[in-house]
Amino acid sequence: MIPGVLVGHHHRVEPGWATGTTVVLVPSGAVGAVDGRGGAPGTRETDLLDPANLVQQVHAICLSGGSAYGLAAADGVMRWLSERSIGFQVGAQPHHVVPIVPGAVIFDLPMSEWGNRPDASFGYEACSNASAEFALGCVGAGAGARVGSLKGGVGTAATKVGEHHVGALAVVNAAGEVVDRATGLPWLPSLGTTPVELPEHKPQGLNTTIGVVAVDADLSKAECQRLAMAAQDGLARAVRPAHSMFDGDTVFALATGAVPLAEPRPFALDALCAAAAEVFADAVVSGAREATTLGEVKAFRDL
Repeated sequence: MIPGVLVGHHHRVEPGWATGTTVVLVPSGAVGAVDGRGGAPGTRETDLLDPANLVQQVHAICLSGGSAYGLAAADGVMRWLSERSIGFQVGAQPHHVVPIVPGAVIFDLPMSEWGNRPDASFGYEACSNASAEFALGCVGAGAGARVGSLKGGVGTAATKVGEHHVGALAVVNAAGEVVDRATGLPWLPSLGTTPVELPEHKPQGLNTTIGVVAVDADLSKAECQRLAMAAQDGLARAVRPAHSMFDGDTVFALATGAVPLAEPRPFALDALCAAAAEVFADAVVSGAREATTLGEVKAFRDL
């Protein structure tokens, strides 16, 4: 996705299970921010991302299924990082660190038997699996995802703006549809141009799209926050309705700082924000396109 940014999945898709965890790992640290919309968020450590607060860098973003129970996956991410002395230094010894791991969850509980949800072991294993190359679709946090009446999943997209790389990863689990039910055509042409016959839409309560947009620019926390806000616009382009009372749509932004932002900064930042909206919309499309049918929940590719 972006140099220095790794992605790892761990999931269980078997009888009684359809859930998992995805970790976006930045072992060298990255400036972080977040933007949350919708009426049903499930998040962890988002307050520290406020530009007014002390900590400037994060070391991982934990995205998980399991609703609020799935926030426990971040404990495993912290353990994996702490074993490698990666974190915010709080003492004299190299291992005196507190890893900074914000996170968000999707509501996918009805896709598994009650009690089967991600725990700390999911986060730890996802870190162990992290690499620059990673799978898409019904993997990690997207294992039990749905988007409207279709199967959702993990998607990604990337582009380049001048000297900067911009990438996005989305776990697509929205209450809204990626396809217009009146015409059978996708909201975004990149999903496909042939109408599909959608299954009957029955509200499932399986909601919330979460994800990360990352750049290699040297942004401040406040500038990162603008990036996360712009990415939410991309979500609204790809899914309708978006940001409902039943979604907890949450997008994190990461800036690795590898490439100085050009002057004048406001114009360069605005170009990155425009790209963030585009790549996050494309990542949502990717999540729907890469998903595969699971039980009675049909995938776009199969229709």
